[in-house]
Amino acid sequence: MIRLRAAEDRGKYQGGGLTSYHSFSFGEYYDEDFMGFRSLRVINDDIIEGGVGFPPHPHRDMEIVTYVTEGTLEHQDSMGNKEALRPGEIQRMTAGKGVTHSEYNKSKEETLRLLQIWIVPEQRGLPPGYEQRSIGAPAEGFKKLAARSDPDSIVHIHQDATLYEGTFKQGATAELPLPKSRYGYLHVVSGGVKVGDLTAKPGDAFMIANEERPQLASLADSKVLFFDLA
Repeated sequence: MIRLRAAEDRGKYQGGGLTSYHSFSFGEYYDEDFMGFRSLRVINDDIIEGGVGFPPHPHRDMEIVTYVTEGTLEHQDSMGNKEALRPGEIQRMTAGKGVTHSEYNKSKEETLRLLQIWIVPEQRGLPPGYEQRSIGAPAEGFKKLAARSDPDSIVHIHQDATLYEGTFKQGATAELPLPKSRYGYLHVVSGGVKVGDLTAKPGDAFMIANEERPQLASLADSKVLFFDLA
């Protein structure tokens, strides 16, 4: 099964300098057919105007991964972290027993765009935690960004799930890193790709199940995020 989740069908919030597209039910957007996919609960595509952001607010029992595609995010949290997050970096926050954080566009003029990803942890009540790392130089193919107990992963999450960044030139093909009997979710960040008989543009996504050795074909210079899920 390969199912396309079209960008234009996502939920949308707009106001106060924020435009946010919700791949899954979030806030005032509710769709019983899109409550998440396996342990993947949220992918919000946020476009934040200069000087705008989210004031301090609480979270608990969620793995929160932030991936900036444009601009600089200013992050501060109740664990004492105060960081700037830019394209080419990845941030993981374990909300666990409870954490408060704020997120703002560090620039007063430039637009900030990011993907905020929530993954349900394998257990509740974990100690709060934080990691922020460089992804490193762009490289063709899939790069492991986040995983559980994997030394090859850039940051670590408390769930049997792996997040990859995929970078491809136009015309490139690749096998998705999806072991048998697992579930895949592919979100197109930029460019365009084809999986099976379906094509996807930026903001589109594929939900994949019961597929053996699914193949990706890049229709343009493309970047994707791919989730291998239990």
